[in-house]
Amino acid sequence: MEDIFLSRRSVRRYQDREIEAEKLQQILAAARYSPTWGNLQCQELIVVQDAGDKDKLSELLSKKNPATICAKVAPVVIAVCGNPKKSGYYNDKQVTRYSHWFLYDLGIISQSICLKAWELGLGSVIVGSFDHKAAEELLKIPTGYELVSLIPIGYPDHQPSAPKRRGIEEFVHYGTFKQD
Repeated sequence: MEDIFLSRRSVRRYQDREIEAEKLQQILAAARYSPTWGNLQCQELIVVQDAGDKDKLSELLSKKNPATICAKVAPVVIAVCGNPKKSGYYNDKQVTRYSHWFLYDLGIISQSICLKAWELGLGSVIVGSFDHKAAEELLKIPTGYELVSLIPIGYPDHQPSAPKRRGIEEFVHYGTFKQD
């Protein structure tokens, strides 16, 4: 089996083909087991399949966002949101040094979704540049919850090339951070 960590790419163009219900359920099952801070499971997912809702969501992406079309034509868009008070907080008191655990937790579930989709032969891309407030209204996300990203998913109609990556020796430090 091909290593999904090495082969996975952000895919923004999809075939006109629906995703089988069992594949979607496998993606959601993989997301379910994503680790979270204190196992508090702050995440909430909204599966958007209605063409009209996907059209409206795509209109909320920033004007030059290359994902605008894919958010419209992908058979599925997963909205990743959650309750920040359920990540890095305990009894309504912030207990972590930084309040970024919420984004960290939602980043992990987003990665789980994308890797499982890739393993199943599907492409995806994590989209973060859009009008979050308007999208939260459209998706009826309640007060106290935040929408962080949208993930269009579908069968790729192309194989994007690998982006250039830094070598391991350029970003891994042993013992202490060593700066040139």
